[in-house]
Amino acid sequence: MSQTIKTILLYWFPVLLYCLLIFIQSAYPSPIKGASIPHMDKILHFGGYAFLGALFFRAFNASLPDSKIKTIIFISITTSVLYGLTDELHQSFTTSRSADIMDFAADTAGSIFGVLTYCLVSSKISFFIQKKAKITKKSLRTNP
Repeated sequence: MSQTIKTILLYWFPVLLYCLLIFIQSAYPSPIKGASIPHMDKILHFGGYAFLGALFFRAFNASLPDSKIKTIIFISITTSVLYGLTDELHQSFTTSRSADIMDFAADTAGSIFGVLTYCLVSSKISFFIQKKAKITKKSLRTNP
């Protein structure tokens, strides 16, 4: 299997699938609102777009290995935020839904949080894996 096909299947397919799930969910009328948790819809928007931002970062990072990390962060946030904007536009055409600037703000904040958190966590994990590999190599040299 070529590297391009692996990249598409492992990194871009999850992004496309999640975008499709967001689109389908946005095509249905809004669920009945209860008084359980205040601003629950904003929390869901934030979390949903944090996950989408992380997926975009993961995919762009795998697809653009020679790019600077700042560029990948910028592209990931921008793409996730733009998808949030199109989702709000889509909801404006859906019965019993409407575009909401505060939903878009939650989408934007979630996208930024998701990208930066994924970037930070993945770099820490990578650092510890490399550190462990160096320790293992060192111990193999000293213990034949």
